[in-house]
Amino acid sequence: DDCKPRPFDEEIDFIYVKHRVLQPESGAFNLISPCHEYKSLAVAATLDRTRLQAKFAREVLKFATGCMNIRSNGTIHFGVMDSKEDAEYVHGEIIGIPVNDRAIYVDALDYIERSFSTDREHVRQCVRPPTFIEVMDRGSTEKRYVVEVDIVPSLRIVKNKVYLVKLPNFKESANKVEFEKKELILRRVGSKTEPVSDKDIGDFYQRVKDRDAQREEAEKNQFLSAPETCQDLGRKLTMLLTSGKKFIEKEKWFILVTNKFKPDDLRNIDWLLNMNVFCVFDFDPDSKISGLCSMYLQHHVANMHFLQSYKIPAGMSIKDFTSHLHLFEQTSWIFCNGCTDFKGNETQCNEMTWIRTKMTFLRESVSLICKQILPKGTFQVIFLLTSPVEKPLLHTFNEFFTDMEGHDDIICICESEKNYQKWKSFAEGSCGKEVVYNSSVVGMKMSHINSTLQQVQPFKACAQKHLPVFVKGTCLLETHTEEQMYSLEILTVDHCDETSKDFINEEKANIERQFYRGGRVTWLNFWLAEHKYVEEVIERDACHETAKLLNDALKSNVDQTPVNCINIYHHPGSGGSTVARQVLWNNRKDLRCAVVKPSYSVSVVAQHAVELREYEEKDPQKCLPVLLLVEDADKEYLDDLRNELEVAINVKRIQYGTLCFVLLSCRRSHDPERKCKESPLQNVSVTHKLSAQEKRKFAGKREALEERYAPEFILTFVLMSEGFSEDYIQHFVKHLLQGIDRQSVVTRLIHYVALLNTYVQNSFISQSHCEALLALTIHLERFRQHKFESSLSDQAKLVLLHLRDEKTQIESIRIIHPLVAKEILQQLLDDNQTQSGLAMGLLCENVLFEHRFGREEYLSFLRHLFLRRSRISKGDKYDSFFSPLIEHVCDYEKSPSKAIELLKEAFQRFHQDPYFAQQLARLHYTYERFEEAKQWAETADKQLPNNSYILDTKGQVYRKWFQAKCKAIEYGNVSKTPQNTADAVDTALKALECFQDCERATDADMEDVNSSGFFNEVEVGCSLLKLISSLQVFANRTNGHSECMKYLLTDYIPEELESAWEPFHLRLKKVHKTMQDALEWISEDLSYFQTDVGIEEEIPVHPEEKISHPLTWLAKKSSEYGKYFSEADSAVLLRQGQSIPAKLTPFQKRMIIYHLGGGNIISILSKLADQKDGVRRLESILTLYPRNPLQAKFGQRDIVNYIAAHISLNCLSPQARMVAPLKDLQLLCSQLPSDKRKCLPSALFLLTLLFWPEDHDTDQEKESKYEIVQSAVEHLEKGYFTKMKDIPQRKRRIYTHFFLGNGNGLDKFVHKRKFDKITKGFSVSEKRLKWFSGEAWKSPDIAMMLKRVSGWTEDRAVYLEGPQKKKFQILPLFVPSVPHSNENITFYLGFTFRGPVAYNI
Repeated sequence: DDCKPRPFDEEIDFIYVKHRVLQPESGAFNLISPCHEYKSLAVAATLDRTRLQAKFAREVLKFATGCMNIRSNGTIHFGVMDSKEDAEYVHGEIIGIPVNDRAIYVDALDYIERSFSTDREHVRQCVRPPTFIEVMDRGSTEKRYVVEVDIVPSLRIVKNKVYLVKLPNFKESANKVEFEKKELILRRVGSKTEPVSDKDIGDFYQRVKDRDAQREEAEKNQFLSAPETCQDLGRKLTMLLTSGKKFIEKEKWFILVTNKFKPDDLRNIDWLLNMNVFCVFDFDPDSKISGLCSMYLQHHVANMHFLQSYKIPAGMSIKDFTSHLHLFEQTSWIFCNGCTDFKGNETQCNEMTWIRTKMTFLRESVSLICKQILPKGTFQVIFLLTSPVEKPLLHTFNEFFTDMEGHDDIICICESEKNYQKWKSFAEGSCGKEVVYNSSVVGMKMSHINSTLQQVQPFKACAQKHLPVFVKGTCLLETHTEEQMYSLEILTVDHCDETSKDFINEEKANIERQFYRGGRVTWLNFWLAEHKYVEEVIERDACHETAKLLNDALKSNVDQTPVNCINIYHHPGSGGSTVARQVLWNNRKDLRCAVVKPSYSVSVVAQHAVELREYEEKDPQKCLPVLLLVEDADKEYLDDLRNELEVAINVKRIQYGTLCFVLLSCRRSHDPERKCKESPLQNVSVTHKLSAQEKRKFAGKREALEERYAPEFILTFVLMSEGFSEDYIQHFVKHLLQGIDRQSVVTRLIHYVALLNTYVQNSFISQSHCEALLALTIHLERFRQHKFESSLSDQAKLVLLHLRDEKTQIESIRIIHPLVAKEILQQLLDDNQTQSGLAMGLLCENVLFEHRFGREEYLSFLRHLFLRRSRISKGDKYDSFFSPLIEHVCDYEKSPSKAIELLKEAFQRFHQDPYFAQQLARLHYTYERFEEAKQWAETADKQLPNNSYILDTKGQVYRKWFQAKCKAIEYGNVSKTPQNTADAVDTALKALECFQDCERATDADMEDVNSSGFFNEVEVGCSLLKLISSLQVFANRTNGHSECMKYLLTDYIPEELESAWEPFHLRLKKVHKTMQDALEWISEDLSYFQTDVGIEEEIPVHPEEKISHPLTWLAKKSSEYGKYFSEADSAVLLRQGQSIPAKLTPFQKRMIIYHLGGGNIISILSKLADQKDGVRRLESILTLYPRNPLQAKFGQRDIVNYIAAHISLNCLSPQARMVAPLKDLQLLCSQLPSDKRKCLPSALFLLTLLFWPEDHDTDQEKESKYEIVQSAVEHLEKGYFTKMKDIPQRKRRIYTHFFLGNGNGLDKFVHKRKFDKITKGFSVSEKRLKWFSGEAWKSPDIAMMLKRVSGWTEDRAVYLEGPQKKKFQILPLFVPSVPHSNENITFYLGFTFRGPVAYNI
């Protein structure tokens, strides 16, 4: 790279860069412009002092005499390659020399006195002292310099003179410095210095006067040159920062690189406080104490970082990294060279140490920001040079210049010309004089910069914002505090008032047009309408409905829950978000309102919401409620947030009945009206369909808008006013696509966006990705948007909507509406094109796949496209088995093989992602391609060996394969023999093995419960037993069933099976035990966490299927299991009411009990729902137990089932004669293990019921019963926490089986089913709401059935009145109802597998 020499005869801060090249050596041009001579001095610089000084003095004095004699200015440069020297280098290349002692070079000029016999003083005046210019070398930490000597032969000194010199030379033979014997007259000839020959001497002397005259003329002209024209720095500054627009873009990020600020400058930084500052590279170690940082922190939050903070840990994604450092939320302040008040090891270091220790960190941090975090064009870098420039700052410029691939977005602002010179000398070498000049603002005071830039900022600097307060006034919201609540977008009373009037007048039409074209509504849309700059934003009916629900919630109510929830369900693109934001806007002066930003954890959001509620309020009991808008969050997130807020309210001891938060959830749904019908007191629907009143409003508004805008510029509004009718959309798209160039890359882009927008909710493609696909190279940022838009076809301009990420401000595009996207996708496909082909094209589009900016979002959309299945619970139309795209390819295109090809390609593209392999396994077994399914399941399993869901898929492969083999045998119409069924049995056993692996994996996983393995093991086990019992060997014999049992339960092996089934015998004989264990696990799990069965209450067995009614399933499968292992004729006898044969073994009786539905506690309790047949079945079960159970040897499970059957029978028919007295059941419990650690949870649960004291018990009897109950509860608690793992309690709610009633004996247990009629006719969510709000407890029926018990609270813990020896703590199920003070209380008592719980305190 060419570079300029240091300005002549000026003492300024200047720098050279190693290997840059100065212009060739020159001769005298106009006597004032210096001539130049280069010397490397590479060898001499390493010599001793005497030799070095002699060499240096010889070259300087030779050059100086030559310049003085021809009256020309000149500079001799040491450390720059001469043409005659090393061939490795080019002429003029800057190398630099090491300078350990500057005095050597300065003192070398003392040779003047010995080299000149006369006029020594003249020479001293014309030869300037050496100047040492540092040479920057990015690859080395050694300091090198170019040593320069300027020669200035002013006429007043040299007039009429000719100078003769004797040059010094070190003579090695004499080992000393000697002078040449003859005095020489030297002159510059071209680029060389030569002696005047004897024959020319006369002429040389004669022409002295001519040379003096030329010098005199040159010196005059030097000062007569026209004065420099005054630059319009104000305009230059605003143009640079606005990229040529009228205002600084409010979305643009700024990176500041700065050094030490002067106190005066710090008083003029309002312009900076109002900028979107992404990060600051600060080279002032005192900045936090007395510099820019300290001033910035008075107004904004900033996070203190060092260069090494930007080293991304291995395996961490960019998204996680930016969250980790809170980038995009708060300014990152990077101390680049120590921080004075930091107690850690981060001290200031000198330049060379900095280059050695910190340079790599700088390079990594700049590269990370420019290449992975902020795309080109979304940010500008401002070098604000307020003090002398040092090398590290120049290195920073170089790194930004390299990583930003040019200077387009780099600006330099510097008041001092002197400070600027060093920067300029360095920057010009990278990007040329003109570019540096055009992007630098030099000589403008900070106060002028401050005033100038505030005029082009869209917002007033340091504007004040206010929030409403409880006593009906307002309080000031400090920006600092607002930024600390970074997970919330807080809506203030005077929101948008800070917007400058000029900006409004300039932009109002664009803002309105963007909204009516389909962009998301902004607060500025409402503000402009409110202040009559534009017409009002239509309020849909749903807005008034939501406002009514909100007003109802705000009315004082003693039973008010502290967190209320209102849901807006909307068709995608129907304006649900606008409705929700209108509600917030209309309530901002009466409530504290905020929008929850996406991707923050509930704990952070809850913490910030509590801070917002209590900000500037004196009493936490008296605060305005906070209205929080949560958009596109699933039910689980809302439940978690509600739970976190309730916990926070309890900790703060807010009085029960105080409304603290209203969660306004806005979620898409394909059937909003059904959701509204389900729970009209909580849900509001927004659909594409307009009511009659809305149609009138929209028609009027459309007329007004069409007067100002062409219909295509308000497209979404036009579609909306048409009610998104299918015909209108079809016609519109057909008209739009006429004449489109189907082969162009822009059309391909539209097609890709349409595919993503159709199948992936809220998807988009970043503008940076689009530019890469369109192969745009954009040289100047200010033309970037223009160039992108001009590259689009007319059709693309109409249907593509430009979006900005609210957090990162990164631009992206999507189609104006999902229904339009869907129609474009269909109409753009030719007859020979398919969606699968388009998806394959998108998958293989390397430019998009490999593009680094916005890569995580883009890849997540692609993953969704191929993997995410539709879920009604997530707002989709239906529950799908594969992603909707894959289902379309299989069902509509009738091409499963293409779907397989797509997933195979995706598997490779996503680095052999195991989840794609899992989908391939599922797809293959769906189409009965079992061999391939097995291979893909094994591939997934190898990569994620302990994933219960993948193990379940592997089991499913064998399960479906087994079913197919059984079907083939059935269709073959041949009798089943051991030989022709061996293959099927082998497959079934493999399936069981996989499901057992799945069970082990889920037991080991502390953060999830995947019950699918247990359910599926039972399913396959039942099918396998069916196959075995239908074998010819067993089916055609009179005693076939007992033979089959004998084979499965003993060592006996029928001769026919011996060799054919040899590999299976051992495993088949374990089936009855493993199936029983699986059934017990399911029963126990449902005992703890059984759900109310309803629409949203499926137990997700696994990704394959759902079991909608787990209780019914368990009863049915338990019965089926019992059928296979019990004597068939015994079951028949029993059903006909005949007596039981005496010869039955205990095992056979147990299996008949299973068959009748008495095999586990949950199957028994489920009989309470069977009013018709329950009593008869329970009585039949009880007849199978010994007449005198106290003398029989019962196993623990038998005792549990026996007692549960009596309690259930008593609930259904209290007069039934078979019900044993409570005392007998209590005596039976003595057979349970005395060591309670060995007791089953169901046994401990029954102890808490049976030994609950009666009113008529003596004090001593009560005390001994309480001891038994408390001991059982202690062990139940332990078992509960083991079962819960690390899963939040709200995700697995404990289930209450019985309540304490007003009766005696067994009559005092009231089963929950008795309450059904109180909430009959309500949906599940409404039932929950009634119990949750306490409304249902007020029913007189409940007061008659249940008994209120007494107790007290102590430090928010609930205790039961009664036990004397040890306090009995009862778990309150609804914590907010517990008084904050210590009070006497009454409550209803429920019985759970965690112990007794308190209701309705």
